[in-house]
Amino acid sequence: MILTGPAIACAVQTGEITIEPYDPARLSPNAYDWRLGDTLRVCDGDLDAATPTAFIEQPIPVTGLVLQPETLYLGVTLEKTGSETYAQMLNGDRTIGALGIWVHVSAPLGHQGHAIRWTLEIRAARPVRVYPGMTFGKLVFLTAFGAPVSYQQQPAKYASTDGIDISRLYEEIPGGVL
Repeated sequence: MILTGPAIACAVQTGEITIEPYDPARLSPNAYDWRLGDTLRVCDGDLDAATPTAFIEQPIPVTGLVLQPETLYLGVTLEKTGSETYAQMLNGDRTIGALGIWVHVSAPLGHQGHAIRWTLEIRAARPVRVYPGMTFGKLVFLTAFGAPVSYQQQPAKYASTDGIDISRLYEEIPGGVL
């Protein structure tokens, strides 16, 4: 089940959900509107799952930054979110989709216990200017069934993520760079 906006607000007040910074005006009927952080990593050159991705770190100026088609950008949410009680689902929304921006298509699930600033995969259909702190998507919280297991207590490769993180699939590929 998806929590309603009032249920999210209540869970933030009781400490069951963490959203930092939190603004109650960003609540919608079934979600919280999250924002784009102030930094992007521009992935450079060919991508190879067996090697770490080369990138250039690019701050997003207050005047904005134009995203280019055929470029993979890794961004980060402004908000740090998490919950030991609820799982999370992060998505882009219609407002950025209508600008031709695809965001976070491949990994929308945030496990119970994973309190993070989300790494975002961002692609643009056409050149489009983005700004730090702009609304970029919606975050929903889901009731989990069964015994809870905290992601932070698992031997997961992204458990210690604190900001933009490249793919670490190379750690699993025989012969990949470790």
